[in-house]
Amino acid sequence: MAERPEDLNLPNAVITRIIKEALPDGVNVSKEARRAISQAASVFVLYATSCANNFALKAKRKTLNAGDVLAAMEEMEFERFLEPLREALEVYKKGQKGKKEVSEQKRKDREKKPDSENEKSREEEEEEEEERMEEEPEAENDAEDEEVEN
Repeated sequence: MAERPEDLNLPNAVITRIIKEALPDGVNVSKEARRAISQAASVFVLYATSCANNFALKAKRKTLNAGDVLAAMEEMEFERFLEPLREALEVYKKGQKGKKEVSEQKRKDREKKPDSENEKSREEEEEEEEERMEEEPEAENDAEDEEVEN
């Protein structure tokens, strides 16, 4: 864990982007105000994480999950954010499921390719073997013809 809370500040670019998205065009924010918002956001994240961790500990788990975070938001009296958070969580889960399906399909495709390539090479080997067998009797016949002529 970090030694000081200042070590845990969120990146300034992220804070600036969030501020710009939250405010109407033409509103300026001083450097001092951005710094204060950044520190407040960091404190909020630490507090929310601590509350969520308490729920995980009560459940005798070491891993925080989304349910812990939602319960923490409710405990912190941020109920009005619960529904947007649930919606965002559903969107995230659907995106992850889609990524997983795409990844699984790619894996299956990769597994199929070597098989189809192996089938091709087997077919090619069989064709080459057949050609060799056809050529060998011809070569033997030529050799026999030469012996007969001698």
